[in-house]
Amino acid sequence: MSPAVEAQAQEKGVMLEPFVHQVGGHSCVLRFGEQTICKPLIPREHQFYKSLPAAMRKFTPQYRGVVSVSFEEDEEGNLCLIAYPLHSDPAADLENKDPLVDCEPKSKLLKWGKMVTSSLLVDTENYSKDGRSRHSRKDKDKSVHKLQEDVELEWLQQAEVLYYRLECSHSNAVPQLKHNPWSLKCHQQHLQRMKENAKHRNQYKFILLENLTWRHTVPCVLDLKMGTRQHGDDATEEKKAVQIRKCQQSTSASIGVRLCGMQVYQSDTGQLMFMNKYHGRKLTLPDFKEALFQFFHSGQRLRRELLSPVLRRLRDMQAALEACESYRFYSSSLLIIYDGEEEVEVEPEMEDEEEEGVGEVAGALGFPHNTRSPVVDVRMIDFAHTTCRYYREDSVVHEGQDSGYIFGLQNLITIISELENHSTD
Repeated sequence: MSPAVEAQAQEKGVMLEPFVHQVGGHSCVLRFGEQTICKPLIPREHQFYKSLPAAMRKFTPQYRGVVSVSFEEDEEGNLCLIAYPLHSDPAADLENKDPLVDCEPKSKLLKWGKMVTSSLLVDTENYSKDGRSRHSRKDKDKSVHKLQEDVELEWLQQAEVLYYRLECSHSNAVPQLKHNPWSLKCHQQHLQRMKENAKHRNQYKFILLENLTWRHTVPCVLDLKMGTRQHGDDATEEKKAVQIRKCQQSTSASIGVRLCGMQVYQSDTGQLMFMNKYHGRKLTLPDFKEALFQFFHSGQRLRRELLSPVLRRLRDMQAALEACESYRFYSSSLLIIYDGEEEVEVEPEMEDEEEEGVGEVAGALGFPHNTRSPVVDVRMIDFAHTTCRYYREDSVVHEGQDSGYIFGLQNLITIISELENHSTD
């Protein structure tokens, strides 16, 4: 769905789906359309996107507005989230609003996606902890099968490193990914919180942002928590102590960056490997370097062609941040994204013919992609604790650069440069 079509759909209401490429963070990210995602509106982050310096825009997802999200139950008690246009003042508090004010009649609902339910079925037989295939036993007794599903769901959500075997559907020759463990966990937790608050509130503001993965057939995503400090200026003493301890016990304190989540395609086995933030916190510096090597490795070879574009982007970002006076990007993340499906070399005489059909091609994971898309992307995300002198309500005003974030960037550049010089072995 193009931005224009998405805008038209928004006028009637859009059914939101879990965003399957969320690999980190605790906020629930949802798929609004092929090129757009949405997440709960946090005033500070919203303010950042509306006022960020022009030099920073190319390093962040494009901001696309605000929608009102409500949820409804079907006859079976399953929940679905619907996004509607926000006709009222975007700055208004929706806490005590009549939940029907901004909603179109249900008959006008545009249903372009499958029903999103709280009882999302997990195809756990495709997951393993060691990369080997595993198959769940199909029990004829429904109660036993339900218990088995619950146990396997808990196993899935507790595992810190998982492998998912991509399978081709009957109607399509390319592999399909329905969800990943982290996005599933965030989605279910968010639905549960909304359900618990249903008596008091059934309308929430969400911001719309560019979907950075939509061009890729098999998106490989690395989420890095940047900086030597993670707590915001408004953190309680308890929260501050917790965040300081997490930094001290991870690579955040020593190199200003730690792994927060990862999804990478291994073409030799046809599997996606997932690594979550709990595993990332345990990594030593050598472990962190090894994880970066794994991220840029296809299972068959190191994707060396990705390293120079990433390094260029990181150096450009460093220069932009060094020019940002008084900004602090506490607890923000850096995303590195590339396509796990390697591009096939095009014969010179075929280029003109292919150009005609470049358009949108069905992506393996449900997202169209452009065959001329950039090979790699690097962006800053998550600005819920960002501050600068222009935020007038902030009592603390910082001077100079965000040295902790820049320190992390410098070390990341050094480590990836080492990878670039790594032997072909």
